[in-house]
Amino acid sequence: MRARPGRRLVFVVSASAAVLLLVRVLGVSAAVAAAIAGLWTAGLLAVAALDVLVSRRAWRRTAPVLRRRLPSAFALSSRRAIDLTIENPGAEAWTLELFDHADPSLITDGLPLSVVVAARTVVTARYQVTPTARGEVTFAAADVRVPSRWRLWDLLERLGGPETRRVYPDFAPVARYAWLSGDRRLQEIGIKTYQQRGQGTDFAQLSEYRVGDEVRHIDWKATLRIGKPIVRAFQDERDQNVLLLVDCGRRMRPDDRPAGAGATHFDQVLNAVMLLAYVALAQGDAVGAMTFGTPPGEQKSFAPRKGAHTLNALMAQLYAVQPTPTHSDYLSAAKDLLTHHPKRSLVVVITNFRDEDASELHDALRLLRSRHLVLVASLRERIVGALIDQPLATGDAAVAVASAHLYEQARRDAFNRLAARDALMVDAVPERLAIELVNRYRAVKRAGLF
Repeated sequence: MRARPGRRLVFVVSASAAVLLLVRVLGVSAAVAAAIAGLWTAGLLAVAALDVLVSRRAWRRTAPVLRRRLPSAFALSSRRAIDLTIENPGAEAWTLELFDHADPSLITDGLPLSVVVAARTVVTARYQVTPTARGEVTFAAADVRVPSRWRLWDLLERLGGPETRRVYPDFAPVARYAWLSGDRRLQEIGIKTYQQRGQGTDFAQLSEYRVGDEVRHIDWKATLRIGKPIVRAFQDERDQNVLLLVDCGRRMRPDDRPAGAGATHFDQVLNAVMLLAYVALAQGDAVGAMTFGTPPGEQKSFAPRKGAHTLNALMAQLYAVQPTPTHSDYLSAAKDLLTHHPKRSLVVVITNFRDEDASELHDALRLLRSRHLVLVASLRERIVGALIDQPLATGDAAVAVASAHLYEQARRDAFNRLAARDALMVDAVPERLAIELVNRYRAVKRAGLF
């Protein structure tokens, strides 16, 4: 039986015990006291059982109906309101104490809820959730505590059913970029803009000559026909491929968030992937993605495509990807990409570079560069900088600082040796990765390198 004693029943039992004790103190014999206690207990049990039966029958006959109004998807670390609609179709009012079973990865605020649902009415309640991890989240049936008709019991019931939603990376950077690009204020988020005319390689239109235009772009036939200088304007090349090769191995597992708050390093990687994909699609390029460093069978692959719905389709593939303890095989990933994508493309390799990876990564990059233009983006872990900046208060702190300096120097030297062979390298802390990637992509487009 899903019920527990209510406050009134506990009070009655406690009062009965106190009265029985008082009767014994006043000198009533034990036999008489036992008879009184037995009769009172039997009567109380009968009333309590009848209360449960009547209340449960009324609940089954007129139980409220719970419906959730959930968003189509959640964004990581973005607080959202969950509205609960409780409809009472019966002629009896109900007082509910409700706890909705949100997924454990959701931080809830406002539960449990106390709701009074009058007869034949609809009541709306609200609480807040904040997702802390990407992937799927499940809302199970809500637990409800309902006082019985005579308030002797609390019935434990369940309302509603299970529902599932997805938690995507935070879309705020893309939305902010779209707003700022429309308002020509990209410098506010650190993205460089290029105002020069005629710097692309694809013909765009004819326009009147202005001071600063290159003379070699003058269209002499149009100039003679119109009677004033006309130049050919060019735009960045379109219809090209951008392939994102995302490392999901053990190097991408660092998580130095204070007390588990904010986005992990890998969350920042997906934010950067999303923003770069948005920018490339806006430029008319096709965007695809591959993951590596995952156990067999768990690799994700997204063929390059264009169009307004490409970003949503890409994130539907990558939203639940998590870094694994698997070793990242750069050479195998390069061979796999060359097999499936032979067309020349801009390949963006996103990884967490360590100095011991230099030899393997060098061979993989040499293989990729035989057919593609390759941009390597590496995460620079925040914890290393924090160790370097700590005060030298103790001997252990001095050892930690020296070790961090040694590690960072070895990593920087190895990275510089790779960069000396190809300037298309980015080394950034997770928060700056998206901006640095967009800046480098726009520079590559402007230079017509692919």
